[in-house]
Amino acid sequence: MIDWFHPGLIYILGAFLIPLFRGTIKKGYLLLLPVLALINLLLMSKGVFSPEGKEWILPFLGYDLILGRVDKLSMVFAYVFVIASFCMMLYAIHIKEEGQHVAAYLYVGSTLGVVFAGDLFTLFFFWEVMAWSALYLIWYRKTKAAYGAGLRYILVHFFGGLCLLGGILLHFHATGSIALETFPWGGESSGIPLSSVLILLAFVINAAVPPLHAWLSDAYPEATVTGAVFLTAFTTKSAIYVLIRGFPGLELLIWLGAIMAVYGVVFAVLENDIRRLLAYHIISQVGYMVAGVGMGVMGTAAGEMAINGAMAHAFCHILYKALLFMGAGAVLEVTGRSKLTELGGLYRYMPITFHLYMVGAYSISGFPLFNGFVSKTMVVQASAMSHLPIIWLMLEGASIGTFLHTGLKLPWGTWFARENPVCKAKEPPKNMLAAMGITAFLCTFIGVYPKIIYDLLPYPVHYEPYAPAHVVSMSQLLGFTFIAFWLLRGKLYGERTITLDTDWFYRMAGKWVIWFCEKPLMTFAQFVDGKVMGVAGFFVWFSRNPALALHIKKEEAKLKVKRFMMSPKRAEEHAQVLVEKRKSYPGELPKLTLGASLVLILLAFSLYLILYLLMER
Repeated sequence: MIDWFHPGLIYILGAFLIPLFRGTIKKGYLLLLPVLALINLLLMSKGVFSPEGKEWILPFLGYDLILGRVDKLSMVFAYVFVIASFCMMLYAIHIKEEGQHVAAYLYVGSTLGVVFAGDLFTLFFFWEVMAWSALYLIWYRKTKAAYGAGLRYILVHFFGGLCLLGGILLHFHATGSIALETFPWGGESSGIPLSSVLILLAFVINAAVPPLHAWLSDAYPEATVTGAVFLTAFTTKSAIYVLIRGFPGLELLIWLGAIMAVYGVVFAVLENDIRRLLAYHIISQVGYMVAGVGMGVMGTAAGEMAINGAMAHAFCHILYKALLFMGAGAVLEVTGRSKLTELGGLYRYMPITFHLYMVGAYSISGFPLFNGFVSKTMVVQASAMSHLPIIWLMLEGASIGTFLHTGLKLPWGTWFARENPVCKAKEPPKNMLAAMGITAFLCTFIGVYPKIIYDLLPYPVHYEPYAPAHVVSMSQLLGFTFIAFWLLRGKLYGERTITLDTDWFYRMAGKWVIWFCEKPLMTFAQFVDGKVMGVAGFFVWFSRNPALALHIKKEEAKLKVKRFMMSPKRAEEHAQVLVEKRKSYPGELPKLTLGASLVLILLAFSLYLILYLLMER
C-alpha cells in the first residue's frame, strides 16, 4: 500500500512525458499535472495519504534519506507552489516549445523536493536540479543577453551549491547527522561553526540577499516572457523555507532583510526596464521575509508573529509577483518592448491587462482588501512587538517606495504618460488573460478573507489586519505617496540609463578571465601542443626505419657544421642528396640479426624494469 506519493514527482515524472502529447491533449495534460498535485496535497491534509508529522524514508548507503517530511511549514509552501504553477502554466500554455514546459515543471517539482526534504543530501540534490532547470527558462529566450545572463546565473548558483555541499559535509563530519534542522550558531562557550556559515551563505545566495543578489535582477528580465513568471516564485521562496528550517531567530537576518527591503526599492527607482524594475522589487519584498525569519525567536509572541508573517508574505508574494510579471510579460509579448522610454499610451489597446496588473500593484503595495496588506503588515507588526524601531522604519519606508514605483510609476509610464500611443498593441492571448484573472482573484480573495491563509500557518494567529488603526495608518501612507507622485509625475519618466550593481565586479572579473583564456593561455597551449605533436610526429617518423632515420639525422647535423667550410655549390649538392633520402624514406627496412634482436628485446625489458621500480617508489 502506498503511504504517500511525493507531489514533486508528479511534476518531475510528468515533465518527461510532455513530448508524447500534441495539440489540445497536451494542453490538457499540462494543466492536469498541477491539479493532480493539488489533489495529492488535499488528501495529505485530510490524512488519506501521509498525515502531518509522518516521514517518507528511503534507505541509501546506510543512511535514511527523508524525501517527505510533512508538517505545517512544508504544507504552506507546497500549497502555494502548486496553486501558482497552475496559473503560470495556464499563462504559458500557448508556447509551442516543449522544452520550456519540461524545464518549468522540473523547476516546480525540484522546488517541492526542497520543501519536503527532511535531510541535507536530499535537499542538495533537489537544490541543484532547481538551479539547472531554471537556467533553461532563461536560455530559451535565445538572445545574446539571455545567454550571458544565464551563464552568470548558473555560475553564481554553482558557487552557492558548492557552499551548501561543503557545509553539509562539514556538518556531517562534526555531528554525524544529515537531518535538516536548526543549525548551531555560536553560544556562550562555542564559536560559529564553519559548516553553519557555509550553509547560511548558500541559503542567502538563493534568497538574493545583497550583495549576493545581482543574479536575480540580471537574469529574470532576460528570461522568456513565460519563463520569467515561473522564476519569480520558486528559488527565493524555497530559500525562505530553508532559512525558517535552519536559522530561525538569527539576529543577522533581521538587518540583512531590512537592508534588502530598502536596497531593492532604491535600485528600482533607477530602472527603465519594467521587468528589471519588478525584479528589484522581488529583492525588496523577500527582505520582509528574511527579516521575519530573523525576528522569529521561538517561544515568544513576537517570534511566532514574525515566522507567521514571513510565511504568509511568501504565500502572498508568489501570487501577486506572478501577476505583476504576467502583466509586464503581456506588454512585452504584444509590443516587443519592455522599457519605459519606449512605452506609453497603451491603455487604449490593453485596458484589461492594465486593470489586472493593478490588482498585483495594489497587493504588493499593501492596499487594504488585497493580500499584501494581510501578510506584509504582520512582519512590520512583529518588528514593533520586538522593539526594533529602526527596522520598523526601514520596512515602512520600503512600502512607500514599492507603491511609488510598482503601483504608480510603472503603470503610468506603460499605459499612460503619453497622449498618443507609442505603437499599436492588443490584448494578449486569452489564456494569458485567464491566468492573470485567476491570480488576481486569489490576491483579492485572500485579502478579503485572510483566515484561509492564517489557518494554514504553524502558530496561532493573534493578529487583526483590519483593525482601524492598521487600516487608517496604511491608507494615510499610500494616500500621501499618491499625492507626491501626482505632483511630480512629470519628472518620473524612465531614463535611458545603465544601472551598475554588484554584478559589475564579477562581470569585469569574468571579462579578464575570458581574455586571459582566449589570448595568453590559448597562445601558450597552442605552443605546447605544437611542440608535443612535433615530438610525437618525430618518434612516429623515426620508428618506421630507425637505422635510416639515424643516418639522415647524422647527415643533416654534418651538413649544418660543414656548411660554413664548403662552397655553396657543394652544400647545395649535399642538401639535395638529403632531400632525396627523405623522399625515399623509410625505404627498405634493415634486416636484424638474431643477436641484434636479442639486444633490442633486452633493452626494452630493461626500460620496463626501470619504469616499474620508479613507479613502485
